[in-house]
Amino acid sequence: MSDPTVVLDDLRDESHQLDQLVSELSESAWALATPAPRWSVAHQIAHLAWTDAAALLAVTDAAAFAVETEKAFAAPYSFVDEGAEAGAALPPHELLDRWREGRERLQLALREAPAKARFPWYGPPMSVASMATGRLMETWAHGQDIADALGVVREPTARLRHVAYIGVRARDYAFGVRSLTPPAEAFRVELTAPDGGEPWTFGPEDAAQRVTGPALDFCLLVTQRANRADLDVRAQGPDADQWLDIAQSFAGPAGPGRAPKGAAQ
Repeated sequence: MSDPTVVLDDLRDESHQLDQLVSELSESAWALATPAPRWSVAHQIAHLAWTDAAALLAVTDAAAFAVETEKAFAAPYSFVDEGAEAGAALPPHELLDRWREGRERLQLALREAPAKARFPWYGPPMSVASMATGRLMETWAHGQDIADALGVVREPTARLRHVAYIGVRARDYAFGVRSLTPPAEAFRVELTAPDGGEPWTFGPEDAAQRVTGPALDFCLLVTQRANRADLDVRAQGPDADQWLDIAQSFAGPAGPGRAPKGAAQ
């Protein structure tokens, strides 16, 4: 994506929609458990605020961010939870203000950065557009956890195309983080758009291995917000089938994913 303005605008809108969902919550609602083990609504917003702060550091001070990545690599299975715990301990209004301020600062920094700049990250380096896409993906995914905790059904929007895009781009990462050799050939991914319009397509049209299904279901799969068994996403070919079992759009260790609905917790 040569012009990051579109995804930056969509990130702003996705964040605003989630802000509306949590801004009027009672203090007790912030303590509600979400589908993520041991994470409340407050933990979810705290994680977004924490990750926005990390992204801002990566964009504005690569040397300082390198120090933070050393901490992450020293404790790969706990550093994310520790950041969420620290933020969740704040009063809800203070946490909300911190998230709002941090995401606005990140928006400004990304809009002012050179379009061809690349920034360090916990996974591969990020361009302005890919950094914004990653933040939108996380905002949508953690927003889904909050919506599930509150019993709210969110209507899927065209912004999901960014989430689907990063999910497709992260295919080889999902294999590599599990010490598996990524498939040599490209896959074709064809998704039904939320509005029923033209399908969203990725990869060569004549690819032998394919993935099809609703865009919402694919996004829930790659962000590990739902189990494959509960989604209408289909694979054609053994490598594509394996990918749907391990798909992961976010950087970091391989996630365990969610149990199927009705499974014992």
